[in-house]
Amino acid sequence: MKLYHHPVSGHAHRAHLFLSLIGVEHQLVPVDFAAGAHKAPEFLKLNRFGQVPVLDDDGTIISDSNAILVYLAKKYGRSDWLPETPEAAASVQRWLSVAAGQIAFGPAAARLVTLFGAKFSAEEVIARAHVVLTVIDEELASRSWIAAPQPTIADVALYSYIARAPEGNVDLSPYRNVQAWLRRIEALPGFVPFQKAQVRHAA
Repeated sequence: MKLYHHPVSGHAHRAHLFLSLIGVEHQLVPVDFAAGAHKAPEFLKLNRFGQVPVLDDDGTIISDSNAILVYLAKKYGRSDWLPETPEAAASVQRWLSVAAGQIAFGPAAARLVTLFGAKFSAEEVIARAHVVLTVIDEELASRSWIAAPQPTIADVALYSYIARAPEGNVDLSPYRNVQAWLRRIEALPGFVPFQKAQVRHAA
């Protein structure tokens, strides 16, 4: 099993993290963004959007980080990570949507400003980050995990960009419940850290 990735991509990290958490052997295949490898014809055959991560499971190609999480949980029968009951499955999906929406356009976007000079309004995306972090912090006030009594792929999907939110000038110090949740994820067997990035641009 191969995972095409980039070391500072939070989307790629969430796929790598889940593979490690469930103990699936895999090969990491770096994609050189600086050289434009993600736009090369060979890579576009794997993902027409030219994005990482992409999972190659012996010829079965899965792109999109959240889709990879679902695929792996289903393939390996990990209903602990992706519950089967309608209510629990819906709860997980709700937070996968948050990861693809408010997280992507909040803390992830703020990080793109400082790492790569992305043309977002830093003030706007940082404000969005604090809105979603406030909600998540309140949700975690009464439970240890975001969608179920145990960790699920929803926690995995949310983790990477929240953990590295300070790289986008998003202060996590007000969110004690979020900080405790991050530590719980980092204590899970098989956890692999998300590489710290060097901030290149002032926000």
